[in-house]
Amino acid sequence: MAFSPLFHGLAFFLAALLLASTAADAQLCPNLYKKSCPQLEHIVRDIVKNAVAEETRMAAKLLRLHFHDCFVNGCGASITLDRTPTMDSEKDSPPNLNSVFGFEVIDDIKKQLEAACPGVVSCADILALSALYAVEEVGGPSWSLSFGRKDVLMANNSLTLEVLPNPNSSVLELIENFARQNLNARDMTALSGGHTIGAARCLTFRPRIYNTTSIDSCFAATRQETCPRNLGDGDDNLAPLDDKTPGLFDNQYYKNLVVQRGLLPSDQVLFDNGSQDALVTLYATNQSAFFHDFATAMTKMSNIHPSRGTKGEIRTNCRRIN
Repeated sequence: MAFSPLFHGLAFFLAALLLASTAADAQLCPNLYKKSCPQLEHIVRDIVKNAVAEETRMAAKLLRLHFHDCFVNGCGASITLDRTPTMDSEKDSPPNLNSVFGFEVIDDIKKQLEAACPGVVSCADILALSALYAVEEVGGPSWSLSFGRKDVLMANNSLTLEVLPNPNSSVLELIENFARQNLNARDMTALSGGHTIGAARCLTFRPRIYNTTSIDSCFAATRQETCPRNLGDGDDNLAPLDDKTPGLFDNQYYKNLVVQRGLLPSDQVLFDNGSQDALVTLYATNQSAFFHDFATAMTKMSNIHPSRGTKGEIRTNCRRIN
């Protein structure tokens, strides 16, 4: 049977498209920098280790940076870009303002890598590796990480409001939010366990400690001591997301949820007679299960690609495009 030239042209186009798609999906490689920048892991681990030793909460800051980067149009280091006359920075968006930190650590890493192997390692890969080492540094699990991410050429300030989880989200809203990133409900609940380290501002948890009954009364009273009822009073006062072992990456976060001591509304909804109760109970009683699922989910999240057609580069300064 003979095929028309149009058919052959279409077949060639589809084959080329499939090849391009496959190449895009396969572009990350675990050994990418083995020859081009063999100092990578030593440099990043050493800087992260020192930063966490100086401030334990830096582990949570670096983890949060990577998370907030990947959820906004993929893992492309858009979050590290500073504002310009023609571009708003994601740093200034409501979900990130006074909420994401650690940029100076990324700057330090980039500076040393540019001296050791200029123009080789992307800022997006630095964010991913920094988060991994930060979690390890405070007792958390490791996970599989590949390299080859490119740094995007544009931040997206407005998109942060659409894609980043809200501290007042319901469990259904959280599931839907993560599903948009091809992360399932189990991934969502495991990744929420990142709140076993770090802190939150009074502004984000005030509604929970004053306006809900699904909270341990002693826990609420303790939090109210540094978070006044009135909006504007002590909004930036911090409280640990896990007040039992705030500097240790463990499963205490889930134990807290079981006894209604979750700090954020979006924390406690994971254990509130809903779909995630059984999983929270599992993680609360089996730290190995939590670590396994957290590592699996982090690998998936770290591989979220920027939108197809998004151009990329390897920046020499993570705060601005080349």
